[in-house]
Amino acid sequence: LGNGGSTLHVLQCLEEQYGDQWASFTVLLIHSGGYSQRLPHASALGKIFTALPLGDPVFQMLELKLAMYIDFPRHMKPGVLITCSDDIELYSTGVTETITFDKPGFTALAHPSDLVVGTTHGVFVLDPSSFSGKGELEYVSCYRFLHKPDVETMQQSGAVCVRGDCPQLSSSGNCGGSGMASECVYTDSVFYIDHSTAKQLLTFYKQMGTLCCEIDAYGDFLQALGPGATPDYTKNTSNVSKEDSGLVEVRQQLYSLLQGTGLNVIVLNNSQFYHIGTTQEYLFHFTAESKLRFELDLQPVAFSIFPDAAKALDQLCIMQSILEPGCVIGPGSVIEYSRIGSEVSVGKGSIVSGSYINFNVDIPSNSFLSSVSVKINDGVEYVTMVFRVGNDLKKSVKLLSDIHSLQFFGTSLPECLDLWSVEASDQLFSSGGTRLGLWTARIFPVCSTLSESVRMSLNMLNSVQQKSAFKLSGFQLLSVEEMLTYKDVEDMMKFRKQIYDEICLQRQKEKSDF
Repeated sequence: LGNGGSTLHVLQCLEEQYGDQWASFTVLLIHSGGYSQRLPHASALGKIFTALPLGDPVFQMLELKLAMYIDFPRHMKPGVLITCSDDIELYSTGVTETITFDKPGFTALAHPSDLVVGTTHGVFVLDPSSFSGKGELEYVSCYRFLHKPDVETMQQSGAVCVRGDCPQLSSSGNCGGSGMASECVYTDSVFYIDHSTAKQLLTFYKQMGTLCCEIDAYGDFLQALGPGATPDYTKNTSNVSKEDSGLVEVRQQLYSLLQGTGLNVIVLNNSQFYHIGTTQEYLFHFTAESKLRFELDLQPVAFSIFPDAAKALDQLCIMQSILEPGCVIGPGSVIEYSRIGSEVSVGKGSIVSGSYINFNVDIPSNSFLSSVSVKINDGVEYVTMVFRVGNDLKKSVKLLSDIHSLQFFGTSLPECLDLWSVEASDQLFSSGGTRLGLWTARIFPVCSTLSESVRMSLNMLNSVQQKSAFKLSGFQLLSVEEMLTYKDVEDMMKFRKQIYDEICLQRQKEKSDF
């Protein structure tokens, strides 16, 4: 459905459940994270439940969202506030200024960003007559919305503003901040739809019957708005993850429906937008000297049992995990919901999630390791996905003869398959031979215990790094796509709860000893 389709579906659920009552509701609608292919340890449970190195016990992204938007409902007419699960908006407004969502149509928050950030976000072309660029908060009307435009398009369409000084643009969108004039654009984050516009969208959804394509709530809704909107975007499918028949037609219908609807923009001049939707961004914001880490006071160790000897390392992020004395965690690594034994060494810049490692092993730098409980027949079994941080799980090819272009830990996939004694065929991929990629490759062994699944996947990785054989024949193999089909959320939560209980017990013991 895409996040746009899921938005429409939620509106229908609200109406079915509450009838006319929902006309008086202020609704917070959070897209919980889709496939999360760029942050795959969040795929099974949803990005909105990503743990944060904050709070005791740890907060999740959901709590942070609720805290950030806590003031909004008081200044909001009935309608729906729509947000992603992997972004954080921090802003400052004057004492007397409030963010108010009370206008008909759409209202969006806008943040100053450098032009490079604009190429991967939505960009507002603001009406110059209503916009001064001064003060911390301004209500502006928007002439046109651009979705992931290139720099040339931003310049030609009048989206680029020159600011005297923008100190709030930092590492994630640096405008210099050195007192010199610099160019910036205003990018999107959260947006609000008033109730009558939401009702219009719902009527459209009902008339459509079954949706047969992915709709993007940002690109496909917002590009239709403002007096400068044109239908050209409806034919551009370059940003679409899965191109379906009917997408262009649905976009054109949405354009006709929404054309002429107002797009109001609340410009937050003193604000910062952070995205943590990729493994690289996640590692940077949680372990490096990022501005976000400083602003939220993110901790190196949150709600964990951690040997004192290792506490000196600041460039770490350990969340709800139990680490035994003797283990070594390299700088710039994140460990969450895991048990790490005394003979384990984790290289730098790695992510370990939901794993139990109780054997002697050196995990190489830049490794990504995430375990998933699965229920295929009746019993619970375990699979651990292992990649290099930054391996492209979205990339796919159509032909078997092209799979050499797929890289697993810097080695071409066919070379890896040879080492594992796995035959390259259409049956190797769970997508029925259409999208051949790391996401759909059936290469991860199913095991009866969690620690065994980690061990087997690390053996695979070791065989690729050492160029030595490790036979996978005899194992049932799953792709990441299939792990999500068979996931057993209850069992994954049970493992987290065991860790939680053990940490609480240890805390009580420490208190009584003290």
